[in-house]
Amino acid sequence: MGMLEGVVCLVTGAAQGIGRGIVNRMAKEGARVAVNARLDDDRLARVVAETGGFKAPADIASPEAVRRMVERVETEVGPIEVLVCNAARMTMKPFLEQDPAEWWDQVNINLTGHMDVIAAVLPGMRRLGRGRIVLISSLWGPTGWENASGYCATKSALISLGRSLGRELAPEGIYVTVVAPGIIDTPQLQVDADDAGVSLKEIHAIYARNIPAGRIGTPDDIAGTVVFLSSQAARAYLGQTIQPNGGEVRAEM
Repeated sequence: MGMLEGVVCLVTGAAQGIGRGIVNRMAKEGARVAVNARLDDDRLARVVAETGGFKAPADIASPEAVRRMVERVETEVGPIEVLVCNAARMTMKPFLEQDPAEWWDQVNINLTGHMDVIAAVLPGMRRLGRGRIVLISSLWGPTGWENASGYCATKSALISLGRSLGRELAPEGIYVTVVAPGIIDTPQLQVDADDAGVSLKEIHAIYARNIPAGRIGTPDDIAGTVVFLSSQAARAYLGQTIQPNGGEVRAEM
């Protein structure tokens, strides 16, 4: 029996990177996973095929698309007991050079989009009398990073949202936690490399120099943390921010 045997999970932004790692790990632990991505393309199809998951495409920046997606999952798979809010958009430009539309695009996906997803799944969790919500923030949320003000602002806001919802929903058996990964080996690092004017290999080495563990993280590092927080084994965790970052930041967020 896996840690999530038979549990219905919904993971947003799961066609690549951290989301894909989470879905794969959940499937291995026996979960029935709804795999969300903005586009219904080959990347999503591959993740669904490799995990036996349920295809759940939707642009989470659209409240109506979110509502339809959650209804489909609940009807065709079952009540959603675990929600992982992972989808994210990031653009890197100096603050005054960023088009306001790019700023709000990050807010509408990283923050308000997930507020809509949470609002859509909460009624079902309340009917179950239990649930787990894991918000994927970032090391860059509380610490900040140059040329990434929009992304950092939204990821910091997710930490506050997790703390607040953790206190509000715990009496109903719905536990909310936050994961703030450090630097992870995902396609997003190409954006960082382009912003720094170096190759992808070089950006890996630059980031690894500042990490006591001597390496950047992998999606599976984060997936293990998320699976634990999604399980009954994590019943003592509430509104807390877990920091799998190789020791780069050790203070409380």
